[in-house]
Amino acid sequence: MNLRLLLLFALLPGTTLSGEVTLPKILTSHMVVQRDLPVHIWGNAGPGEDVSVSFRGETRSTKAGQLGRWSVYLAPGAAGGPFQLIVKGAPAQSITLDDVLVGDVWLASGQSNMEFEMRKAATAAADLPHAANPRIRLLTVKKQASEYAKDDADTDGWVASSPDTAKEFSAVAWYFAREIEQREHVPVGVIDSTWGGTLGESWTRLTALGEDAALAPLFASRGKMTDRHESALLEDKDRQRQRDEAKAQGKPEPQFPWNPPLATWAPGLLYNGMIAPLTPFPIRGVIWYQGESNSALERAPLYNRLFRTLIEDWRRQWGEGDFPFLYVQISDYKSTPAEDWAVLREQQRKTLALRNTAMAVTIDIGNPDNVHPTNKVDVALRLARAARALSYGEAVEYTGPTFRQSTPEGSAIRAWFDHAKGLTAKGGEVTGFEVAGADGKFFPATAKVEGATVVATSPSVAEPVLVRYGWANSPQCNLFDGEGLPASPFTSVP
Repeated sequence: MNLRLLLLFALLPGTTLSGEVTLPKILTSHMVVQRDLPVHIWGNAGPGEDVSVSFRGETRSTKAGQLGRWSVYLAPGAAGGPFQLIVKGAPAQSITLDDVLVGDVWLASGQSNMEFEMRKAATAAADLPHAANPRIRLLTVKKQASEYAKDDADTDGWVASSPDTAKEFSAVAWYFAREIEQREHVPVGVIDSTWGGTLGESWTRLTALGEDAALAPLFASRGKMTDRHESALLEDKDRQRQRDEAKAQGKPEPQFPWNPPLATWAPGLLYNGMIAPLTPFPIRGVIWYQGESNSALERAPLYNRLFRTLIEDWRRQWGEGDFPFLYVQISDYKSTPAEDWAVLREQQRKTLALRNTAMAVTIDIGNPDNVHPTNKVDVALRLARAARALSYGEAVEYTGPTFRQSTPEGSAIRAWFDHAKGLTAKGGEVTGFEVAGADGKFFPATAKVEGATVVATSPSVAEPVLVRYGWANSPQCNLFDGEGLPASPFTSVP
């Protein structure tokens, strides 16, 4: 190897010149590898070094490339374990991973409502003492924004679920794993890669964003943030001075508007640091809870386009086809006039047009006064219903009534729903419906359930041609199916 190549090699992250065989941090003892898919093991070693991997009675060998990178695929197999996985490099160089299970691996990602720890959940006191389950394995990816795609995630490795390991883990992800393990009777591994207060575009690969000209406004928003960064830094210094003065004088700490951190709101940076390193690791699917930070008036209308880009590109990067992508629709929250949660929810609803997606509606279990509702178990159970139907082939209703179309009927308009068996209004009369005529001006409507439809009228609209439901940041909604699953808010406006 010439000197120039040697120096280049030495500067590459995750490489080694010593000949020592290494694994990425997400491959550790106690991990779960995905059943029924080839088992992918990769890492670094000395250039040209022979590397072998042994697992479940099978051994595969390869040579590290010129930059020291190597990769091995072993045969797929059924759920089971524990097994031992052994990686051997140069003579006397060996890595042994113990207690490896084969089962289903789910990636949990998004912002604060997915990050929300078990210890904060309303049900934590009852459930955390019983969180010990050796068939549930947890991996937490540490927060890391990066200007380039990382080869390795920052993590302390896989652990078995216990009261101690579960308490700081995503509550939604943990409850989801518990439900899947209990119903499918296979080991379940969950990867928690989340960061509160972050944008959808931060979790999307920069190249994928750039390929869609319709997403250009996201970059314009980023430019505005960058332009005001220096003044924001000055504001932060002044705010800290005011806090220090208040503390010294024994006064309450002053409150200021929130300024989003520049790095975590940059397009692509969280994908690079917290998702890209995971893409070589086969998974069963994704559960996602994010959108609150994209509810600003200028961002919300773009969310469907952005979210579709994220989902389609993640699937391309994993190279497993259209794996299930199950997501949570943002709940009800009073918020401010600067945000439009109704538009964001509608954008999320439209994303259901993508194959193998499902949306857990949570409009009925939020907290209008708190952006972080503490009921996470019902959120997880609704995601698990979707997994049971889409991923595990169970004949179970997995979503509440979903708007299909509307048909004007003279002085009334009829909204048609899918997934509407047992359609009913809890508490009596249907609430939350509005209608509009050709002028597009909406007025509150009287509505009634008729089979799998809702008929709405208003004395203020002689001939309604448009209908919407739950169209507010924190709406009053009471439409459910016979399984007790809520209808998603919607609008018939194209």
